[in-house]
Amino acid sequence: MTDDLRQAMVQVKQVAVHHRNNYIGTEHLLWGLTAEDNTATRLLRAADVSPDDLHRAVGARLSMGASQAAERIAWTPYSRKAMAIAEERAEAAGSARIDCDQLLLGLTQIGRGVAAGVLSDAGVELTTLDDCLRRSG
Repeated sequence: MTDDLRQAMVQVKQVAVHHRNNYIGTEHLLWGLTAEDNTATRLLRAADVSPDDLHRAVGARLSMGASQAAERIAWTPYSRKAMAIAEERAEAAGSARIDCDQLLLGLTQIGRGVAAGVLSDAGVELTTLDDCLRRSG
């Protein structure tokens, strides 16, 4: 993982613990990716999507759980799939490290989970993000 993605993952874990969730869902991943400036937020802006609006929208869908979050929190299947897609994209790009934009593309590509709903509601499409990424690369 790049330093930016590591920092986003700190946000991911913090929001899961704060909401007493004992899992990392796609909503937590999208929250973390849109919490600070990184390659995912820059890609969203290039696609004319406000990262702040997405951050607020996903925040509105986070629910308070009943469990005490453990030190080690399990990932949901869709979150693991999004990370696997991000790894594949990083490898295809010749990088040994995953970056925030690749995880955003993974969340968009799986098309399932809370993050997919938030992204879809905001009009975010995989083809648009891929086009913006190609233009910037």
